[in-house]
Amino acid sequence: MCGQLAFYFEQKNCTGCNTCSIACKDKNNLEVGQNFRRVYEVSGGNYTKRGRAIIPNVYAFWISSSCNHCIDPACIKNCPVGAIKKRKKDGIVYICEDICIGCCNCIKACPYKAPQYDARVKKVRKCDFCMDLLDEGKPPVCVAACPMRVLDYGPLNLLTEKYGNACEVKGMPEGSITKPALVITPHKDALKT
Repeated sequence: MCGQLAFYFEQKNCTGCNTCSIACKDKNNLEVGQNFRRVYEVSGGNYTKRGRAIIPNVYAFWISSSCNHCIDPACIKNCPVGAIKKRKKDGIVYICEDICIGCCNCIKACPYKAPQYDARVKKVRKCDFCMDLLDEGKPPVCVAACPMRVLDYGPLNLLTEKYGNACEVKGMPEGSITKPALVITPHKDALKT
C-alpha cells in the first residue's frame, strides 16, 4: 500500500460490542483505564404527542474511535521533543517511546484524546495502526477482530472513492481541526445537521 492509510468505520451496522477495543487492549497489554480504541455510545431523542398517543423518536449509535493518523496532527505540533512522527510511506502517526518524556502535551492537543499516559513506563502511548502487523501483511487487530466487519482500513484516497469522505458525525470533533484519516458511513441519526 502507498499513500495515507486510513480507518473505515461503517457506523450504521456497529452494535457497540467493544470487541475491537478488547482486541487492541490485549495486543498492546494495556492497563485498566487505557484504551487505544474506544467505543462510545451516543443516544438521545424525544417524543411527539398526538392526542393521547406518545410517539417516541429515540436513537442510539456507537462510535469506534482510535488515533485517526491525521493529515495535520496536533500531537506532532505540540510535542516539545519531537517524539511523535508521521511515517512518510503511509502517514501513520506513531510515538518514539525512547524519546518521549511523558509531558502529556500531545494528550491535551489531540481532539480525539488518542494519546494515553502509561504510568508504568512514564511515557505516552497510542495506536500505531498495528505497524508490526501491517509489515507482516496482516490487518490491524481491531479490524481483524470486528465480528460485524464494520471496521476496515486502506489508502485514504481509495476509501473516499468507495465510501465518500464523511469523517464527522455527532459526538466527534470537527474534522477541519486535524484532518483525520478516517472515513465513516454514518448511522442515519449520527449525521450532523
